[in-house]
Amino acid sequence: MNENDPSTPQEAEVSPPPVAETPPPQPAPPPSGGSYFDNLDGKQWAMFLHFSQLLGLLVPGLGFAAPIVIWQLQKTKFPELDAHGKMVTNWILSVLIYTVAASVAGAITCGVGMILLVPVALLAIIFPILGGIKASEGTFWNYPLTITFIK
Repeated sequence: MNENDPSTPQEAEVSPPPVAETPPPQPAPPPSGGSYFDNLDGKQWAMFLHFSQLLGLLVPGLGFAAPIVIWQLQKTKFPELDAHGKMVTNWILSVLIYTVAASVAGAITCGVGMILLVPVALLAIIFPILGGIKASEGTFWNYPLTITFIK
């Protein structure tokens, strides 16, 4: 028999059974209870709390209600949120007072005093943005011109 002769039967080569591939090692899960992750969530909620004031630009009244709801629902889970909630609530009340005062001044001066509404409106947009940025960095920012009602 000739090994090179294709007419002769050849023994089939037996290959070893396939070996199951082991999966690559998985990364370790993030540490639970680490202050970095806890503070990150607290920072995010504080940022949302400040930025939620701007919802009033889309839906009237929502800019007043949303921050207070966020503060009340999340302050027990994130204690650092309590100071932000008090600051935002004091600012909302201050803006309401400044708006009423500017409107009264406008009524008394036949509309000239209504010019005071422009800086109040600008500050009502600028201060929440600055507060949200500071909160995302993990710092607390006191809004200037805020009357303290809640301590």
